[in-house]
Amino acid sequence: MAFERQKLVEAVKEAKARAKPRNFTQTVEMAVNLRDIDLKKPENRFKLEVLLPHGRGKEVNIAVIADGAVAEAAKKLGLDVISGEDLEKLKESPREARKLAKKYDFFMAAAPLMPKIGRYLGRYLGPRNKMPQVVPPTMTNLEPIVNRLKKTVRVQLKNNPVVHAPIGTEDMEDEKLAENAEAVLHAILNKLERGENQVKSVYIKTTMGPAVKVER
Repeated sequence: MAFERQKLVEAVKEAKARAKPRNFTQTVEMAVNLRDIDLKKPENRFKLEVLLPHGRGKEVNIAVIADGAVAEAAKKLGLDVISGEDLEKLKESPREARKLAKKYDFFMAAAPLMPKIGRYLGRYLGPRNKMPQVVPPTMTNLEPIVNRLKKTVRVQLKNNPVVHAPIGTEDMEDEKLAENAEAVLHAILNKLERGENQVKSVYIKTTMGPAVKVER
């Protein structure tokens, strides 16, 4: 691959060094600029879920929309549960629905509630790339899915030829952040017709810091 691991490590290191200290732990982000891609064609756009080998470096907010067995299983894991009844209330309050969509990183949902979710929450979750992970209504072990979601980032290519992705936090080791960046890059390259030939540039930055170009 054109972007060697060591070059990613160096960019991560520099991005962290150039970031001014803040009173919160900053996210480390990656931007992949693409070229020669016609985004007017729907087939060239994509949404991806990428599993970061070293996780996101921070807590991930997950809500479970369910009743019955799935709701009980979610409560045992300490997850926030939104019941079918709660869902009904959202149709009267677009403001609450919007707040809910913003609050959580990921949603899981029992299959029978998906039509209502589409109706009352779809317009807020869809654009944010947060439509729920669907589970059977009898599922009682949510742990494997929850553990996977905690290490997952969602990325999408939509209207502009650039893909943004969080790859961890500034307190993570440089090497681990570079491996996470590599995982995102691999996933994006696999979706491109001509792979790395369509990558114009890659940048790494912290939330508030300047962007550092990854050298090839």
